[in-house]
Amino acid sequence: MSHVDTFAFQIYPYIALAVFFIGSWARFDRAMFTWRAGSSQLLSDKGMRWGSNLFHIGILAILAGHLVGLLTPHWVYEPFITVPQKQLLAMVVGGAFGAVCLVGISILTLRRLTNPRVRATGTFADTAILLLLFAQLLLGLYTIVESSKHMDGGVMMALAEWAQRIVTFRGGAAEFVAGVSWVYKAHIFLGLTLFLLTPFTRLVHVWSIPLSYLWRPYQVVRRRQSPLRYGPRA
Repeated sequence: MSHVDTFAFQIYPYIALAVFFIGSWARFDRAMFTWRAGSSQLLSDKGMRWGSNLFHIGILAILAGHLVGLLTPHWVYEPFITVPQKQLLAMVVGGAFGAVCLVGISILTLRRLTNPRVRATGTFADTAILLLLFAQLLLGLYTIVESSKHMDGGVMMALAEWAQRIVTFRGGAAEFVAGVSWVYKAHIFLGLTLFLLTPFTRLVHVWSIPLSYLWRPYQVVRRRQSPLRYGPRA
């Protein structure tokens, strides 16, 4: 195992996660009014609804799948599903939501790069993060192709062991990643980098999931009628 693997998959994860948590807290504490997604829908809503909805549906499902798939211990699902079956399930579900996300982020990327008003009011960080997310999604979809070459679940188990060792602060995590294909390594490293960049970009709004919408009362909005329509008031 090389020193690069040791740094990238044993040390760098803690650097990225430390910046993610501490940096997010510092931004909320010091610059609360910058804690927003920076929506450009008011500038132009062309393609925004489809792009944003497809992207968010896809990315949330992918994130949930990664958390469950990587951090669930083997003994929890072993009585119900085999490792190869779990790998196939991850490939099918991940591929489906990855395709949904790809369509959404393609619309958003094209809109940001070609719409003059959106491009003029955006920042370099906005465009860079979108392109990094696009690259990360392509890497993730390519891992499905790579996974199809070995359906025994061995690589998936190695990646899960790596993730579980990282979150439980155990040593030897990098050893489980050292021998896997470059695409898995690139996908992991870029994912960690996105965590590291989150406090400094619009990605910080991932903390502000509007769960209160699930139980708050409906807001009734009525169209304001012109008084002249019904004649002058007494």
